[in-house]
Amino acid sequence: MKIVEGAIRSPVKTAVGAILVGLFGTIALLRIPVQLTPTVEEPQITVTTIWPGASPHEIEQEIVDEQEEQLKSLEGLVEMESTSSDSFGQINLTFLTGTELDSALLKVSNHLEQVPRYPEDAEKPFIQAVGANAGAMAWFVLIRDEGEKAFAGDITTQLTFMEEFVKPEFERVSGVGQVNVIAGREEEMHVIVDPAKLAARQITITEFVSAIDRENRNYSGGDFDEGKRRYIVRTVGEYESPEDIEDVVVAVRNGVPIYVRDVARAEIGYQKPSANAYFLGEQMIVFNTIRETGANILEVMKGVKSALRTVNRELLEPRGLRVLQVWDRTDYIYSAIGLVRQSLLLGGFLAIMVLLVFLRSRSSTLVIAIAIPISIIGTFLMMNWFGRTLNVISLAGMAFAVGMVVDNSIVVLENIYRHRQMGKSRFQAAYDGATEVWGAVLASTLTTIAVFLPVLFVQEEAGQLFRDIAIAISCA
Repeated sequence: MKIVEGAIRSPVKTAVGAILVGLFGTIALLRIPVQLTPTVEEPQITVTTIWPGASPHEIEQEIVDEQEEQLKSLEGLVEMESTSSDSFGQINLTFLTGTELDSALLKVSNHLEQVPRYPEDAEKPFIQAVGANAGAMAWFVLIRDEGEKAFAGDITTQLTFMEEFVKPEFERVSGVGQVNVIAGREEEMHVIVDPAKLAARQITITEFVSAIDRENRNYSGGDFDEGKRRYIVRTVGEYESPEDIEDVVVAVRNGVPIYVRDVARAEIGYQKPSANAYFLGEQMIVFNTIRETGANILEVMKGVKSALRTVNRELLEPRGLRVLQVWDRTDYIYSAIGLVRQSLLLGGFLAIMVLLVFLRSRSSTLVIAIAIPISIIGTFLMMNWFGRTLNVISLAGMAFAVGMVVDNSIVVLENIYRHRQMGKSRFQAAYDGATEVWGAVLASTLTTIAVFLPVLFVQEEAGQLFRDIAIAISCA
């Protein structure tokens, strides 16, 4: 075997090769994304449509049924599940494994465009690709700060401030794909009507609502040129304050205009919350962060925690508020990966101790002890090349591979030792011993790889989940 002969006769090259594998493997280890489990792609798309104030029956009849009629003919659709709730409807579409989500999103959008009509107050359908990675990596809650400057009002009224100032701070963190603010009440304009005053002026509630809606618009008047200048004419009519609403003319009776303030009053209020969240028995605003696909969750969480400190110090502390992190997925990741890493190191150490007891040769044990980390570190290089992540599954595969490396090393060393007993020189014994059993060692390794190799070609969720263990064992 030329490989064996070259390694024996050029020990410097062999050592340099091992050092390079260790160097580039370490660099790859620092770049590999870390997560709890492998990425499992679930080709699912969710269509959400909001219709404020509508009942579940109205949502289903006016929106969901119409959308399902258009979506049922989608190519590759496996399952379609819908949910109708107060003020919104949701359709979850599951496609065949391997479906290109970008193409599926476009097809879903095109089919939704064919829906004949939507209720007047319904919002445009929101389409989102969801899957295993859509779970939040952290949850936060907005609470009162401690001390004399603590916020004394209703925290749920701070939703607008959270959306406009706090949310963008977390969205700017590298690796954060989405921030969802849940619960809270958004500001809105309230008009409280006096039915007796409407009846006295012979104005129906329909006329009243139509008048308010009609005036709440901006109109474009076109443009005109005057000399070298062009002027754009625009009429601004959208309401910006309660006074703007109260100045609207509702009707004219006997030549006298009747204003909104004559029959009602306008004020700034808050919407009813679409969801409720409680912390220590008090209604609060909560939000979560979702990482981008492929981002290193541990690095992203460091950026999120840095943004949390900035938000509390610069934005919330002056208002008597602060954001408290109540859940962190990286805690489980650190714990699980730490446990597997500890088992890997302990297993390698025990293997070396057992070898030292039975082989009773420090040099032989040292050779195997060096082979184990080189094999593992080299695996990081290949996993990075294949675009995989470091998780409990891949670490379990490496732990299994340690046993294979030790077994093969023992076979080769024992045969080399036998040739040494025959009176051969060190280099000749190493060459003859390695070349004599290389076929058996290779066959043993290939049979193990052959067992796990089919997993690489399974496209279902189970195949995606255990693909990392097959790659780790094969590369190690």
